[in-house]
Amino acid sequence: MFRIVALLFLCASSSAALAQTDDRSRREDPVVPLPASVAAPVDNPTTPDKVTLGKELFFDPRLSGDNTISCASCHFPERAFGDGIAWNKGHGGATLTRNTQSCLNVGFYSNFFWDGRSATLEDQALGPIQSEVEMNQNLDELEKELNAVPGYVRRFQTVFGTKPNRDGIAKALAAYQRTLVTGPSPFDRYLQGDKTALSADAVRGWELFRGEAKCIQCHNGPLLSDGKFYRLGVSEEDLGRAQVTGKKEDRYRFRTPTLRNVAETGPYMHDGSQKSLETVVTFYYRGIPQATTDGLPMDAPDLRGQSFADIPYLVAFLESLSGPAPDFTPPTLPPEPMSNSKTD
Repeated sequence: MFRIVALLFLCASSSAALAQTDDRSRREDPVVPLPASVAAPVDNPTTPDKVTLGKELFFDPRLSGDNTISCASCHFPERAFGDGIAWNKGHGGATLTRNTQSCLNVGFYSNFFWDGRSATLEDQALGPIQSEVEMNQNLDELEKELNAVPGYVRRFQTVFGTKPNRDGIAKALAAYQRTLVTGPSPFDRYLQGDKTALSADAVRGWELFRGEAKCIQCHNGPLLSDGKFYRLGVSEEDLGRAQVTGKKEDRYRFRTPTLRNVAETGPYMHDGSQKSLETVVTFYYRGIPQATTDGLPMDAPDLRGQSFADIPYLVAFLESLSGPAPDFTPPTLPPEPMSNSKTD
């Protein structure tokens, strides 16, 4: 669910350059602290009752076709709303082919999924529910099922003034996800003036991140993600953004992921192929091919020649990007009994 670019760290346009010694450019680093909350769209204001309903839906396996998979089957609160594995399982035990992205701070994105195929959280919410390989739920059937649950009928009436329907499901799920904002990380405190918030190693890593390693060219803004799409040589098995646009030049491109709480959200890359922060940084420092097998140029920087001795500093910096997760208590699902399977 909510499959959470193959641009994980240190990505940059091969033609771009970042000034490394200019004091003015350092004062204008395009990185800012994470805001404390996410702004809601006009047509879906955040309210406590709506968030509660969205939380119930997020953890309810009724949203899947066989009543066995919920959004939380891939997005575990105890794993930073990721799953800690390369590929999770979907409908019928099918192995999914993209790594689960965290839902933490997801409301700050302007597009969703690794390939950016949704422009809003509301649209994104219904995608995995309907996907044949993920939750495999027909929306007409889901509406019927939730309307048969008096608890949900009452909740939807309170929140939306309607019976349970797909529009309300999407809005409630989106409202809940917008509350999943992490608190200030050590790096946020450092940016706000607390120069004791980072270790000496993390400070050195920050200097490399915005300088020689060129990470900041793609990992910037409050999410430490520019929300754009890049081809990094991770693999050529998944067409990525091209599946959305149909353009050859978008083959193998994936959205830059956030680096917020990145130390808690491995494994990494769109295919989960990198197991640790160290292996991700090493992947770039070793240098990647300059073109794909079908001749498309890479978007990643050429970091060959950079000292491997710098890798621990970058890892220390990345570890400083973890802020406290929002308080979590399990939802109280509607008490009505639920069949374990649609076929029961």
